[in-house]
Amino acid sequence: MKGIISAGLAMKEEITAGEIVVERKEYIARTIGARMTADNVEVVKSANIIVLAVKPQQMGTVLEELKPYLTVDHLLISIAAGIRISYIESKLNVGVRVIRVMPNNPCLVAASASAFSLGKCAKPHDKDLVMRILQSVGIAFQVDEKLLDAVTGLSGSGPAFVYLVIESMADGGVLAGLPRDISQKLAAQTVLGAAKTVLETNGHPGFLKDMVASPAGTTIEGLKVLEKAAVRGAFIEAVEAAAKKSKELGEKS
Repeated sequence: MKGIISAGLAMKEEITAGEIVVERKEYIARTIGARMTADNVEVVKSANIIVLAVKPQQMGTVLEELKPYLTVDHLLISIAAGIRISYIESKLNVGVRVIRVMPNNPCLVAASASAFSLGKCAKPHDKDLVMRILQSVGIAFQVDEKLLDAVTGLSGSGPAFVYLVIESMADGGVLAGLPRDISQKLAAQTVLGAAKTVLETNGHPGFLKDMVASPAGTTIEGLKVLEKAAVRGAFIEAVEAAAKKSKELGEKS
């Protein structure tokens, strides 16, 4: 919502958000200024672009509730992990436009990495709109739906893997004698800087790694420990496992 407003795609008065948790509803109303309701049907009646930001397990119930009110005039954007477009379309009236999106947690700070796929009724202008929405909070790519499970495993789940890296590096700094607050900030800024270097130079991470690792120096000594612990393989398997789980969620639906 913040990205949409800051990008000028909509004014806060034009946004209606459905939220049943009172504290969260009050927080969004206070910080964003969107109109709040606990009634999903009211959201659908007040807008023609609907974002389904619900857990995968809730999707069936929510679609059943909204089906009578969704028409060909509605664009439905789903961010539910693993829930396939064909499942969503099967629960709706014919002609409702559907786009499935996999965003990630850093959209909270306008640094999201997202991908999306189009349903059979989605129009070119729908694609352009979703691209603008997602680019208002980061970067976005259109992909075939079969690739969204891989996107979920990589950029969808990936922030949690990186948070673990930051926490672990900060712990290492504390072990080496740094105060906790300084160590955490140094660790987080180090990850941010490394990511920014990859994006802005378009350099291969392996090449950039070698730039830092001087002969017989401190970095190569640390890298030896990481390789011995099979950290590289663990990250590959973590992404693979998350992607597999996303696929399983889709198959269950």
